[in-house]
Amino acid sequence: MQSYQHFTLEERESLSKLLDQGIGNNKIAKILGRNKSSVSREINRNKNKNGTYQQTSATISYIKRRKKCRKKFRLESEDLRQFVIEKLKAYWSPEQIVARWKKANPKSKLSAATIYTSVRNKRLSSEISPKTHLRRRGKRKSGTLNKPTIKPLHTIHDRPEEANNRLRLGDVEGDTLSGAIGKGAVLTMVDRKSRILYARLLKSRDSSLTKRAITETIESKDLKSITLDRGSEFAKFQEIEDENKIPIYFCDPHSPWQRGTNENTNDILRFFFPKGTNFHEVTEEELQEIVTLINNRPRKCLNWLSPLEFLTAKCCTCN
Repeated sequence: MQSYQHFTLEERESLSKLLDQGIGNNKIAKILGRNKSSVSREINRNKNKNGTYQQTSATISYIKRRKKCRKKFRLESEDLRQFVIEKLKAYWSPEQIVARWKKANPKSKLSAATIYTSVRNKRLSSEISPKTHLRRRGKRKSGTLNKPTIKPLHTIHDRPEEANNRLRLGDVEGDTLSGAIGKGAVLTMVDRKSRILYARLLKSRDSSLTKRAITETIESKDLKSITLDRGSEFAKFQEIEDENKIPIYFCDPHSPWQRGTNENTNDILRFFFPKGTNFHEVTEEELQEIVTLINNRPRKCLNWLSPLEFLTAKCCTCN
């Protein structure tokens, strides 16, 4: 069914002229390509007090009526209004309020957005405001917080098959292991084939400090590629790539499984350095002791060899 289209300014002008010529509503409807009931409704709604229809006054009447037109406020029902106010004062979220109301009133039309808008516009109670009764204190989620800060030259989808299939040594995955807020971090890099772990302390996740730590870690190592996530600490990746002639690939946003080897090794490291660790109190010697311990642990994926044993094993000398 075709939706109703409001009369245009040109149609009102034509309608006014046709009425002045004494033409009837039925014939006018055919000329304008309108239903006769639409023509009658337009005339009755927008005619002057003296009963005549004029284009200018009809348009003014239409505009005034449109300005007054609005959707019915869903919280005008006193029962619903009081229910919402009561639950907001109990610090329920709008989603919780809607779910509970619809459970008792399944045919009711109510959304969390309606409640949020009502609170922001203070249409419920002067005592209720976003800052006092909404969990986020009226602050909207920022659309930029979760956006990746890195615009990579190469993504993981460009990585060669030798790296993807662990056919060679020298393809490493990197990440940072954060401590307590403002208490430093650890740079971790893990070889995809041998699972050997390299790690360095960071005073912070500053990109310059991270760049220096990566450069010192990969120095004198025969690396073929580096795979990182899109954290801001790796913002100087292009400088690292240019200075060391090693391609750097980035995972897709929010896809830690694409660096599964590194994530698994970080989880092992977390046993020794739980969340909330103050890395400012950890020395480089203490960290390297733990790294050595991990690199000497046998791995099922290496046929129960440790990463260090795997590197020195005869089967690995050709890589």
